Amino acid sequence: MSAETDVVDLLLRQHEQIHELFFQVQDRTGDERRDAFRRLVRLLAVHETAEEEIVHPLVRRVAPDGERVVAERLAEERRAKEILAALDGMDIGDPAFLDGIQELRRAVLDHAREEERQEFPLVRREFGTAERRALAAAVRTAEATAPTHPHPGTESATRNLLAGPAVAVFDRTRDLVSGALARVTR
Repeated sequence: MSAETDVVDLLLRQHEQIHELFFQVQDRTGDERRDAFRRLVRLLAVHETAEEEIVHPLVRRVAPDGERVVAERLAEERRAKEILAALDGMDIGDPAFLDGIQELRRAVLDHAREEERQEFPLVRREFGTAERRALAAAVRTAEATAPTHPHPGTESATRNLLAGPAVAVFDRTRDLVSGALARVTR
């Protein structure tokens, strides 16, 4: 099954992209760092929203200790969103920015490792090929309508579904305006 059709492969590929974007943010300067950071912020925001709406509810339902597992993942996500939200408004040239990126990197990669260890094997075991394909489509749909910036406190499917559409419109409009302004000032 290809990464395009299996939900676990899709999410693992995104974990790899997130890991690579952290290196790009750390290793680049100026506009290249800013662009890599914008891509990182967007990918983290849409990825976590999709997991909160699709993966975590499944794990909660099928894992014997699903409530505990999901509660731990949601706490990790909230912490990462808080760090990311603080960094999102920071000047990338500020020395504290790279310190914050290191803290965010540790939090996000630890969180991803726990998902890969606890949630993804369960999804592979409990859901067949056709179901994992449908879940991949559901993740892509959720990502297409997800907010593109962190919003700590929305770490549940219900909160995402209630607040997500309005916040996503706001975020995507902000992204368009920021992108247009960036092109004008360069």
